[in-house]
Amino acid sequence: MIYMFIAEGFEEIEALCPLDLIRRAGLDIKTVGIGGEYVTGAHGITVKTDMTDAEYPCDTADMIFLPGGMPGTLNLAASNAVIGAIKKALDDGSYIAAICAAPSILGDMGILNGKKAVCYPGFEDRLTGAEVLNEKVVLDGKILTAKGMGAALDMGLRIVEIFRGADAAVALRHAVIAD
Repeated sequence: MIYMFIAEGFEEIEALCPLDLIRRAGLDIKTVGIGGEYVTGAHGITVKTDMTDAEYPCDTADMIFLPGGMPGTLNLAASNAVIGAIKKALDDGSYIAAICAAPSILGDMGILNGKKAVCYPGFEDRLTGAEVLNEKVVLDGKILTAKGMGAALDMGLRIVEIFRGADAAVALRHAVIAD
């Protein structure tokens, strides 16, 4: 199961674009609302999540996904459920994905030491110990980071590639983009 944590002020495209691609690929993903079932993004779009952080089962996850945005990233970082899920994912050897400002949470936790990573421009100093690259999406071991809203499609396709393989990601890309 993939769990996407969504907090007030999240960047809608960074959450909803990958969420859509992941579901189109037939992967199991649940959205987790921090502080409630309905969460409003940075641009006023309210989504109904699959569960609240109080209902989060603390299961072993295949991946924990953190969309960025402001103040969404700050609200994720302040959540005990999110920090606990990240720590459990690390202990279990699960994937952790973060986009935009959200990789700063991983940097602040010391998770990016010795890893290659990317983030929204201006947050690079928060990726403590990371080798910061100038790419849209970076996978280093089980840590997947992406630059921002413009990388949301690529990040979603990378997640599909991780769990379904390159052929599935290419097929999905062709299905959603008429190249």
